[in-house]
Amino acid sequence: MLKSKQELSFYDPTNLKSYNLDQTMRYQLNVLENLDMLTRIHSENVANLTCRICEYLHAGKSFTILATMSAYMHDIGKIFIPVEILTKSSRLTSEEFEVMKTHTTIGYNMCMKDLKLRPYAGGPLYHHECLDGSGYPNGLTEKDIPYFAQIIHIADIYDALVTKRHYTTHVNISETLRLLIKETEPTVQAVALDALSVDSKVGKINGKVLKVLFKVVIDDTLYEISCVMDYVKYIQEQLKRLNKIKKYDEKSQSSKNKEEYYKEYMRYLFENGENAENYLAVMSEYEEALKNKEEHIKKLYQEIEIIKKLKTEVK
Repeated sequence: MLKSKQELSFYDPTNLKSYNLDQTMRYQLNVLENLDMLTRIHSENVANLTCRICEYLHAGKSFTILATMSAYMHDIGKIFIPVEILTKSSRLTSEEFEVMKTHTTIGYNMCMKDLKLRPYAGGPLYHHECLDGSGYPNGLTEKDIPYFAQIIHIADIYDALVTKRHYTTHVNISETLRLLIKETEPTVQAVALDALSVDSKVGKINGKVLKVLFKVVIDDTLYEISCVMDYVKYIQEQLKRLNKIKKYDEKSQSSKNKEEYYKEYMRYLFENGENAENYLAVMSEYEEALKNKEEHIKKLYQEIEIIKKLKTEVK
């Protein structure tokens, strides 16, 4: 029968290996085992994105490792957030949100108490701080937020949106990027002149880093295209095999003397429960799948073009 599509890893999984992080992060990953599954996967995704953003920024190896490890640790404080708040599907109440916000300082304190985690304490502490001072826990502005934390913040928001919207493909991913573009725009607030912030013209997130994220998303979209193309090749191979069966079937019906000879070849080519009665239906399924996958690839390439245009809108 028709083989189902191989599961796609939403993010290209290869980049972390280039920094030989396996040894460095083993201890940190063991700590992450205490997190719930979704938070742990999210932490790994944010670390992946952070590392790759650093690559595009041409950051040094030590900075890249610091940022990546800090990204792994950024949500570690959620271990101590009540599960009913952590997993609540509806909007948090103001009281619940105040509790949720404490995962930043809890995570910071956890890291500071552990000598192996102490270098990465800034990940938990700063990843919800915004350039315009509207973040938490300390309402810091751009000049006081470490650059690696500004990178983690963007990676964190992006993966959270992807998860919330249940993306399994990069088709329409530009809708999520549009939301991030809005985060680079200053929020107009009516304030007294003597209270006017020096950062009033700054958005919540770093536009330069966001532009680099766009490049990473394009890479991931190309990675998905590659995976789909691999599946297309598999379908084409199956259709080639099934077309041979069809030809042998036609010959067996037109040649009474060699009918059994051709049927034997057909039996040799059958796979996965196929037989003379159902192979045409299987063939039809593969033809429909091929059509769908080719259309999917077309949409992914169109999405890349949309993302390239969106990139010019980033402040």
